Amino acid sequence: MLRINEIRKDFPILDQEVFGRRLVYLDNAATMQMPEPVLQSIVRHYRNDNANVHRGIHALSERSTRALEGARERVRTYINARSSDEIVFTSGTTASLNMSASAMVDTFRPGSAVLTTMMEHHANFVPWQQACKRSGHTFLAIPLDKNGDLDLRAFEALLSENDVALVAVTHVSNVLGTVNPISRITELAHKHNALVVVDAAQSIRHEIVDVQAMDCDFLAFSGHKMGAPTGIGVLYGKLELLEKLEPVQFGGEMVDEVRVAGSTFASPPLCFEPGTPNYVGAIGLAAAMDYLEALGLADIQSRERQLVRYAEDVLEEIPGLHVIGSPVTRAGCVSFAVDGVHPFDLATMVDKIGIALRSGNQCAQPLLYEAYGIGNITRMSPAFYNTYDEIDVAVSALKRVIDLLRSSSIRSQ
Repeated sequence: MLRINEIRKDFPILDQEVFGRRLVYLDNAATMQMPEPVLQSIVRHYRNDNANVHRGIHALSERSTRALEGARERVRTYINARSSDEIVFTSGTTASLNMSASAMVDTFRPGSAVLTTMMEHHANFVPWQQACKRSGHTFLAIPLDKNGDLDLRAFEALLSENDVALVAVTHVSNVLGTVNPISRITELAHKHNALVVVDAAQSIRHEIVDVQAMDCDFLAFSGHKMGAPTGIGVLYGKLELLEKLEPVQFGGEMVDEVRVAGSTFASPPLCFEPGTPNYVGAIGLAAAMDYLEALGLADIQSRERQLVRYAEDVLEEIPGLHVIGSPVTRAGCVSFAVDGVHPFDLATMVDKIGIALRSGNQCAQPLLYEAYGIGNITRMSPAFYNTYDEIDVAVSALKRVIDLLRSSSIRSQ
């Protein structure tokens, strides 16, 4: 069981006032706060070991290199990859998915299609859309059912009716909180000789991510969603598939030999990491994984699911508030719209009383505009360090602000 009062001591940023009110930070789907042990791991490295990696033979460079490659191995164990050579460090999920689309599109069968879903973040939608546009491949989106779950029958039909080369799917929706059955999706896709790329940005903290159990071919996530620094992310790929891909960015570190007549490149993962990598970010990512595993991943998952369920229940008690979607399994967030109240106004005003929520289209316009016919929503996303009391404070603030905004609207008519 998590000792929340003790855990919160690791997050001093939570112990502050905003506009004279105690901060209630419920925007963790955007960025989770960094615990002190992770911050200290970064400080220690800069104080004691900092030097560029792989290229030097002096002591500091060798220590930095060992730390970077140790972080790569740490990521391997965290997601249960077979080899650390399957772990490519990037600047985040978006960079990982763009790299995947750029590198893979030329390997697709002529006339084949890419499937994504209507619940995708733009980062797992637009790169594939644009890659298909440039290459002439077909781009299709799997619809959702009325509850906000992926329509698996429609998915199977699309697989049967098209020559699908790749399926790009989120593990957890950043709007609906829908947890997709990745193992089942992968099983169906592989029967049709399609690869599967998983966006794990929202699941890397909420769910147990095991790439071998999922049998996905590629998987991407960002460190800042799990208490690591910004600017560090991961692209996992099965080694036999990474070895078939050509690099899409070039420079130092990733080459084998360079001549006027041509160049050859290092083996994965280094061929996909040109220039100086964010080795300190990788060290912080490893420390974040250590921190979460020490707390207990199953306990974190259970705690966050309970908080999300509680938030959904109390939000639905507000008259005129509509929670978006009702998936079989929801994780990470609850999104909602309020009759007669604009999400920007709502989030702006609750911010003035210390409540941090997210408003907008959440980089999921196909989902909101086309599937739900909604322009913008408000999102509440608790992390394991949040409390039920904080959710109650936020809901109380929402009620007050909604009443105020409605009253103002009536007076202005």
